Amino acid sequence: MPLIRAILLRLLTTAITLLGVAVIVFVVIRVVPGNPIAMMLPPGATEADIARLTAQYGLDKSIAEQFLIWGQGVLQGDFGTSITARQPVLDLVLGRLPATLELSVMALVIAVVLGGFAALTGTRLRDTRTEAVLDIANGMALSVPDFLWGLFLILAFGVLIPVFQISGRVTPSLDLPFTTDFYLVESVMRLRFDLFADILSHMFLPALALAIPLAAIIGQLLKQSLKETMHLDYVTLARTKGYGENHVILREALPNAILPTLTLVGVQFTFLIGGTVIIERLFSYEGLGNMAIDAVINRDLPLIQGIVILFAVIFTAVNLAVDLTYALLNPRLRHG
Repeated sequence: MPLIRAILLRLLTTAITLLGVAVIVFVVIRVVPGNPIAMMLPPGATEADIARLTAQYGLDKSIAEQFLIWGQGVLQGDFGTSITARQPVLDLVLGRLPATLELSVMALVIAVVLGGFAALTGTRLRDTRTEAVLDIANGMALSVPDFLWGLFLILAFGVLIPVFQISGRVTPSLDLPFTTDFYLVESVMRLRFDLFADILSHMFLPALALAIPLAAIIGQLLKQSLKETMHLDYVTLARTKGYGENHVILREALPNAILPTLTLVGVQFTFLIGGTVIIERLFSYEGLGNMAIDAVINRDLPLIQGIVILFAVIFTAVNLAVDLTYALLNPRLRHG
């Protein structure tokens, strides 16, 4: 019962959060100077043409009236029509979402692998020069933002040593028999490993650029948790039983030290998705972040609203899933 009550409370706060985000975004993008209708018309358009399209998109009404009309449409699954693309916002956003999700998940996997390896290696070789080198590398990875890592990776592995693709999501000349927008997943399911290799070649550098700072955070926290756990009684007992250091770290210390890191990974994953905006632009990756920049440049108000609301839904859903997972794995929270 306490867990069910906590879930219901979180769902209520999530709904309130999404409503607040919708109101703030709706108001802010409309008070910013600039007329999106004037931007979509040719230079020779008359005032009558501007007035006609303004009325067509409902921009001639007050902000409160516009929000009510938009809110009623959202409740029916209609997020409006893009001003620049002239297509339903929901179709555009859902069409780009899989690309961003695949990129974010790949970056998260790389970050967990790199960060976990650094933490375990530093714990195993503590008080040695290797640990000092890992700490220095971790600090460097943490101090450089992801877009600078992206520029470095483009220069190193796209220009000087061109082993990876640095633009787009897939090579257009390839046969693309996809029925969904999850290209990476579908290429494996169809056993099209040529497509899988090509898509992976396009995704690896942007995913690595996103992963490096997150890997440093994961490695730092997990190493600190392992350091604290290694002095506990049950770890000492395992040593007295004759278990090797690798067994003590992996089987005794790691399962308990990983819980704080799990929470961090879930929270950072939401920021990782938001961080794809600059990286997707940098690599010309056809994802949601790249579309968001175009929408802001073109003052495409319905598209901006749809993208921001979708980001907010993802953030709150991931945070809710992390909280529930942590509660299930931690008996003190599950029965508290």
